[in-house]
Amino acid sequence: MKISTINRFFNILFGSMAMALVALVSAFISMRLAIHGREVKVPALTGLTISDASRAASHLGLSLTLENRFYSPQTPPGLVLAQYPAPGATVRRDWAIRITESLGPQQVAIPNLIGQTERTASINIRHIGLDTGIIAQLPSAGPAGIVIAQTPTPNASAVASPRVSLLLSAPEDAASAPAYVMPALGGLTLAGAVARTAPIGLHIVSMEDISAPASPSPQPGVPIQPIHATITTVVGQSPAPGHRVVRGDAVHLTMAAQPAKPQ
Repeated sequence: MKISTINRFFNILFGSMAMALVALVSAFISMRLAIHGREVKVPALTGLTISDASRAASHLGLSLTLENRFYSPQTPPGLVLAQYPAPGATVRRDWAIRITESLGPQQVAIPNLIGQTERTASINIRHIGLDTGIIAQLPSAGPAGIVIAQTPTPNASAVASPRVSLLLSAPEDAASAPAYVMPALGGLTLAGAVARTAPIGLHIVSMEDISAPASPSPQPGVPIQPIHATITTVVGQSPAPGHRVVRGDAVHLTMAAQPAKPQ
């Protein structure tokens, strides 16, 4: 009688364990199917119009983000010049593909802005379809707020970006303002860069993301590694680390997406 009871107990125990194991295996298989069922291959968007690229991405459940615009003598204006992630990469649905739009060959002459006020120079830049880049100041004799240098230089050719940065004159007494050493921002996120520059009165005025132009094209026969997560960090800065800065100086950052470190 006791043996029969013990046998019945172990039969129930082993049956329960078998059912639990089946449930765990089923849950694992369902989870794997759900995860991989939401993964898609990034389509090739280079050479498409922005609207066609948006439709191609949307068809796969992906979104499109226009990050940059660059001049290109080889790619007609309005077409996708570069993308990130690269074609063929495996990503989750709802992933944002960052693209760079071609402006075609440079057809706008860079104007001479030297001697103009900041407001006049900015209006003239926008009037011909260019963008204002970094605006910095340098203590100098004469009226304040006058353009004393610019990048690109007047009538420059073969420029990459439609941005014109300006260096303005500042009152000479600004030279006596408390000076600081420009901190190194490389590897920081935008929030980290702000936290490091704000206490000394620096202002991040512009950012450039170089992830898309730097994306390599997939090679035949080379497996594409799945992309699970990325984080955008600082890879370049102006002023450079160690340079003299004062409160109110402008900071320009160059950002790029990096694979997130596994936890």
